[in-house]
Amino acid sequence: MLDASLPTDWRRPDPGNTLYMDLEGGRVVIELAPDFAPAHVANIRTLAKQGFWDGLTIYRAQDNFVVQFGDLVDEGGTPKPTGAAKTALPAEFARPAEGLAFHALPDRDGWAPETGFAAGFPAARDPAAGQAWMAHCYGTLGAGRDTAPDSSTGAELYVVIGQAPRQLDRNITQVGRVLQGMELLSVLLRGTGPLGFHEDAALRTPIRSVRLASEVPAGERTALEVLRTDTPLFDAVVESRRNRRDGWYLQPAGHIDLCNITVPVRAAK
Repeated sequence: MLDASLPTDWRRPDPGNTLYMDLEGGRVVIELAPDFAPAHVANIRTLAKQGFWDGLTIYRAQDNFVVQFGDLVDEGGTPKPTGAAKTALPAEFARPAEGLAFHALPDRDGWAPETGFAAGFPAARDPAAGQAWMAHCYGTLGAGRDTAPDSSTGAELYVVIGQAPRQLDRNITQVGRVLQGMELLSVLLRGTGPLGFHEDAALRTPIRSVRLASEVPAGERTALEVLRTDTPLFDAVVESRRNRRDGWYLQPAGHIDLCNITVPVRAAK
């Protein structure tokens, strides 16, 4: 099906909203979501331009949940300066549904009145409340926060590596998703401390750098194309997964969960 796709069925992520997290094992490519969290994305872009995460670590790996990275300040340590980045942001748990092109799925969802895709991201919508929000699916990038809803700045980030924790929807600001490199994050050694934190600093995963793709020379960029989620081809891909018909599947499911839909990504042609 994808072999017969047209160039117009694909899109190239905006380099100004794409992060490269370079680890010893390779590169993780992350697409940011300014349509859902504009203030956080702007702050993350500022932090990346300043090299904030360079030399920091992935310090948490909780089994079937998340990996988290940023500036984990040990007892007596000094926080890394955030430079020109803002130190206070509003919570961006949801946004107005109006003005957001929403491509709905045909099946019911246990977490929201409607689910689908918007701006290429898995999302949910409540027409009665006039709200839309990103869904916590595998590969989602979120901004860690404290108890106060507005306590996140984007300096501490996490990626979902387990079963979709949809109970977090509208409780944490979500800022993007991983397009490539999840295998580098999902296999990290699990932390043995509370909530999967690595108590031994030597077991944390060093981050070589986190940069905006637009700040990287063209020859060093990872050129990717993402299948558009607002096309008849994408609808056909979803239907083929809702009702698998091949020699192995004896009983088509007739239903699909939002987070079971993986948006195809390929090397740019």
